[in-house]
Amino acid sequence: MRPWNTMRAMAYGGAIGLGAAAVKSFAPWSDVASGAAIAKELIGATLAFALLCGLAAALRNVVQRRITGSELHHEQ
Repeated sequence: MRPWNTMRAMAYGGAIGLGAAAVKSFAPWSDVASGAAIAKELIGATLAFALLCGLAAALRNVVQRRITGSELHHEQ
């Protein structure tokens, strides 16, 4: 199995976080917020989702290497 690309996972996670925050911020059922509050929400969600997805991809790669023992093959 190929390792997951953590940078790509972070990019996709950031896009998902940005989309989720945009829906939450601009939804018709939410209260009207100031521009600074909306910007903070968008930036925070983007960074949080990017970090979460990047860490999940890195953890998956570590677990996959441990299970398959591929690190032993790279040293030889």
